[in-house]
Amino acid sequence: MPKPVVPEEKRRRRRPTKSGTVLSERLIVDTALRMLREHGSAGLTARRLGLALDADPSTLYRYFRGMDDLTLAIGDALIGQALEGWEPTGEWREDLRAVGLRIHAAYVAHPQAALLTTNRVTGRANELAADEAVLDLLRRAGFPLPDTVRIYHAFIDQTLAFAALDAASLALPSASLRADEEMWRSTYARLPRSTHPRIAEAAPLLATRMVNSAYPTALEMLLDSAAAQLEGRHG
Repeated sequence: MPKPVVPEEKRRRRRPTKSGTVLSERLIVDTALRMLREHGSAGLTARRLGLALDADPSTLYRYFRGMDDLTLAIGDALIGQALEGWEPTGEWREDLRAVGLRIHAAYVAHPQAALLTTNRVTGRANELAADEAVLDLLRRAGFPLPDTVRIYHAFIDQTLAFAALDAASLALPSASLRADEEMWRSTYARLPRSTHPRIAEAAPLLATRMVNSAYPTALEMLLDSAAAQLEGRHG
């Protein structure tokens, strides 16, 4: 028979660690985020996390079933950061834009954590709240259920895909990131019109735009498409 799930309140360590710290899921996740930021995914292990918390690594399993469960909690925490303080205004397009930009920004603020979590489905409270909010915005706007699900799917996947792409760039060593950005000026800007006429004419604009995320532009294109569809239904 499978082992019964221990309720969260019974998994918690009531006594403080040697340094006087009282552990909690929030503290463990926050510490894991710091370790990911400083050392990358390879530096996040139960042993190192236990050392950082001044606790025996086995204590972590009072809170999480394993490191993968902790990874899901980290992803859900990022979504929670994105939603913190957000309130719908009643304007579906403005609200959807705000949610998308907030989620993207939360992941990009923690690039190493984003690389671990953007492709995961946590099923936790913050993720469910975000999904419920997006679906509710679309339904209240007047989209039929099939269209709501289609737009929701595109919106979520686009947001997370750009977060993963942008996080991957930010997670590069500084020298590599600078070299990639400089490529638009050092190589693309010098291509002759005789061999690459379209790149040559666009080079100044490419050098300006390509070092920034395209997510805001892609998000507006998605919202434009959804708004046109909604207008066509009501027109």
